[in-house]
Amino acid sequence: MSKSKDALNTSDALPVTYELALQELEELVQQMESSQLPLDHLLQAYQHGAALLKFCREKLTSIEDQIKVLDEGHLKTWTDNT
Repeated sequence: MSKSKDALNTSDALPVTYELALQELEELVQQMESSQLPLDHLLQAYQHGAALLKFCREKLTSIEDQIKVLDEGHLKTWTDNT
């Protein structure tokens, strides 16, 4: 079985940015919901979507971890008090 890109434009490689991953995930969900995918591609699409979702969650967690401020010698999660 070949791992070439198909009509889904899915490959094992993940996008380099959160925004690109989110866009690709949204497009994939639209394709899956429209029932335009052959049955044998649905599992592949689902697996790639799960990988994209994991990538997005990891990026968000990484950013959340970086949004910390030093407060009296202790790391404290930044909160918007507006």
